[in-house]
Amino acid sequence: MSFFGKLFGKKEKESLDQGLQKTKEGFLSKITKAIAGKSSVDEEVLDDLEEALVTADVGIDTTLAIIDRIEKRVAKDKYVGTSELNKLLQEEIEEILVDASDDKHKSFDIPEGKKPYVILVVGVNGVGKTTTIGKLAYNYKQAGKSVMLGAADTFRAAAVDQLTIWSERVGVPIVKQAMGSDPSAVAFDAVQSAVSKNADVVIIDTAGRLHNKAHLMDELGKIRRVISKVIPDAPHEVLLILDGSTGQNALEQAKHFTAATDVTAMIITKLDGTAKGGVVLAIAHQFNIPVKYIGVGEKITDLIVFDKHEFVDSLFNLTQ
Repeated sequence: MSFFGKLFGKKEKESLDQGLQKTKEGFLSKITKAIAGKSSVDEEVLDDLEEALVTADVGIDTTLAIIDRIEKRVAKDKYVGTSELNKLLQEEIEEILVDASDDKHKSFDIPEGKKPYVILVVGVNGVGKTTTIGKLAYNYKQAGKSVMLGAADTFRAAAVDQLTIWSERVGVPIVKQAMGSDPSAVAFDAVQSAVSKNADVVIIDTAGRLHNKAHLMDELGKIRRVISKVIPDAPHEVLLILDGSTGQNALEQAKHFTAATDVTAMIITKLDGTAKGGVVLAIAHQFNIPVKYIGVGEKITDLIVFDKHEFVDSLFNLTQ
């Protein structure tokens, strides 16, 4: 069985199919309309397809890359007709995501010799950051790992309270201080505590709203520096949380945070409540950073591994 086969069972596939239903309905209806009644893939079909992809929140740059690949494929395979376009589109979309999906450490396991495995979580307020941290903690715990949380978003009392509720719900310890405390001090304490208690994973929340980009960079830089005093190569992972329902806005946030810190992977949340799931394609294509997990529902189990093949398959082949 393949690596992804082990991670992507029947339950995960059902969650993905259900979570992408709204996106699929909008996405496929646009694609179907673009090629309806056409007997060959001509310039008009490609123009209609381009418009369908852009309006499905795939984004202009990614859409142009997909159209370019299809044009080259059609020129090479003269026999391609519109009846084959869906399959062709699936293949080219999946191919364009190759760099974003081939990260081998996508399970809820930790690399050899990285204990505690330190994860820094970044993202703006309202994207589901705290909920996602709770789901991450749950999944790592289900995988047999001991987990600790660090509440370093000390600018909002609600952030600390919410993370505390998640720590209780999942049954993992949390390190926190009073509101207004130095975030880097909380991060330092969390990592030091994880070392002393021999924890496998420590997940640290960070502020979602700071005054400006320079402030964001300074704060995240300081957190990274103090963490590295405890574990020189930490943080091992910097996860950026993006809200898929915001469409192209999520792309802007990605640009902002990837400029501010060394993001190693992304998590796209709230895909179940939106028809804008096409933005996952744009994010995965435009940034040389893997989409690692996606959120497809409210349940604690609704954070699943992003697999390009399964994602594209669900996008095109959901049962109604």
